[in-house]
Amino acid sequence: MMIRTLFGLLWGAALAVPAELPVTQVVLYKHGVGFFERAGTLGPGESARLDFDAAEMNDVLKSLTIEERGGGRISGIRYDSMDPLSHTLAQFPFQIGGAQPLSGMLDQLKGARLELKYGSETVDGSIVNAREIPAAENQPAREQLTLMLDSGELRNLDLGAAAGIRFPEPRLQQQFKDYLAALAAARSKERRSVYIDSTDARQRAVTASYMVPAPVWKSSYRLMFTETGKAVLEGWAIVDNTTGEDWTKVGLSLVSGRPISFISQLYAPRYVNRPAAELPEDAAARPVLHEGGYQATLGTAQGPAGGIIGGIVGAVPAQAPPAAKATRSMNRALLPTTAERVTVEEESDASLGQPRLMATASSIVAGASADAVGELFEYRIAQPVTIRKNESAMLPFLQQAVDTRKLLIWSDHSSEHPTNAAELANSTGMVLDGGPVTVYDGGAYGGEALMETLKAGDKRLISYAVDLGTRITTAFDSKRSVVREIHLNRGVFTVKSAAEETATYTVRNVDQKTKTLIIEHPLRDGYTLLNQKPMEKTAANYRFEVPLAPGATKVFAVSEEHVFDTAYGVANVSADFLLAYVHNRDLSENSRKQLARIVEKEQQISDNNAAIDDAQRQVQGLNSDEDRLRRNIESLNRVSGQQQQVQDYARQLGAVEQQLTALRDRQAELQRKKTALQHDLDEMIAAESF
Repeated sequence: MMIRTLFGLLWGAALAVPAELPVTQVVLYKHGVGFFERAGTLGPGESARLDFDAAEMNDVLKSLTIEERGGGRISGIRYDSMDPLSHTLAQFPFQIGGAQPLSGMLDQLKGARLELKYGSETVDGSIVNAREIPAAENQPAREQLTLMLDSGELRNLDLGAAAGIRFPEPRLQQQFKDYLAALAAARSKERRSVYIDSTDARQRAVTASYMVPAPVWKSSYRLMFTETGKAVLEGWAIVDNTTGEDWTKVGLSLVSGRPISFISQLYAPRYVNRPAAELPEDAAARPVLHEGGYQATLGTAQGPAGGIIGGIVGAVPAQAPPAAKATRSMNRALLPTTAERVTVEEESDASLGQPRLMATASSIVAGASADAVGELFEYRIAQPVTIRKNESAMLPFLQQAVDTRKLLIWSDHSSEHPTNAAELANSTGMVLDGGPVTVYDGGAYGGEALMETLKAGDKRLISYAVDLGTRITTAFDSKRSVVREIHLNRGVFTVKSAAEETATYTVRNVDQKTKTLIIEHPLRDGYTLLNQKPMEKTAANYRFEVPLAPGATKVFAVSEEHVFDTAYGVANVSADFLLAYVHNRDLSENSRKQLARIVEKEQQISDNNAAIDDAQRQVQGLNSDEDRLRRNIESLNRVSGQQQQVQDYARQLGAVEQQLTALRDRQAELQRKKTALQHDLDEMIAAESF
């Protein structure tokens, strides 16, 4: 009887189905993952099972943590493995290609037994080879198989004519089945199971936490202005359940922020190609040369406290994500759910007898508490949430009065009209996640805007409509640049100049009501404001606040100074260019004297160059006279009775030669002087500095 009872217990345990832990907590992030917590009670000796898609297994194996309460200990975690397809198929004695003919596959199985049926005849034997015979004239392509029959006869068979083909060996048949099953499994998206085993034989509570890919949650807002100018901000979170499993009364948290996340290939088995190594038994021994020692070694190296260097001291238990851990431990005190409710009703106009439809604040319980979680921010939905699989939900997380003021902002200078805007100050005490904002003004639809993520205490301008009742034109003017500073260093002459530019904005308020306009003026490197002080500055613009009276025109001018440097090589500019700066009032007396010496030296070089040019022109003129006299003498020598004239030309030619000799001497002297003057100038330029 005892043996039968023990056998029954063992048989029942073998057939026990692992328990599934339902989802109890969900935390959704903005970077494509979600934190899930499952919890449940397991009976004595019972295991738990978690099901996942194959694509989720990498993240599960990277983040899974298990907590067991009740005195038990986790003895192990098992899961359905997935060997890479290429490694699995490489174990088979054949490979089936994508477009491989049957003969190509059979040719890999030379020597295997094969059975073919041709009508009532059955042919069996061992495969010798198989091949594809290409098409010939009037003959289609066909596949041929050569078998060795048991009688020793070799027979060529037409594979296309066979009514059936079978491997009589059971092992080879099973290999084909396994091969096809591996191909089918590789295409399958079936779920994988993770099993949690425990050593405890008592009932205990188990919690499993993990991260898997999940759609990001989205936020949208409604900004509602009352006729008194006050505003209420209403926030909704859009959540999608694509897990293939119902979320029934789960605790839901939404985290704003983008922590770093990545995929690490942990699920698929990883194989490493090992190097081949052989013992050099057959190689002849070589002489060994030992190096001489140069430093004695004292003692033996040890790790800290005598331990092994690099040894593993202990395993650090895995921790749950910060947001998830905070979910169980943070104060769940709720922020005020509503501050000032917009009272907008469906009013009845007695004179017309028609109702006037007005937008009202939603009748919601925005009971979401909010807390900072490190550098992130978490909204926790107060009530348990139920979202069925493949469904989405809109969940309210905010309905609160906020500090706002209506403005106009002109940022698109290609348009003559500014936009209606609201300066939204985040006085809610929580981070407002970025999203679209629908604006209602006095109960009517006013427009739409986009808002970036807004930290608590920060403010942002949002534009939601074009204001056709305000027109803006712009005129530009600039003044002549003024020299501010002059410097000379190592032969480089630097002039610092300043130019003033003015943008004049003319604003016409057509409406009979007071407005406040924000003009965005581009912020440019090297430009400094002269006459206006901005209300604030962004990375790309100054913002100026301009009050507009009803039906009035406002002129608003913004002047800027642009300071820039211009550099010249002193050796490459003329004395006249430098002389223009000698009398600049911003130049000190010492600097003026230094620059004047350089100008004087350059003037001397210029005068000397002019003398060289003049001497060269004289030489060219005398050379022309000399050529003319020689031609005349040559012509007269061929005519009788012209001896006297020839002698006169000869005397003139001698005088020209004397002048040329004197000019050449002068040219040489001027060249020597030029070299000396240039040397003095170069030394002066290198020495002068201001």
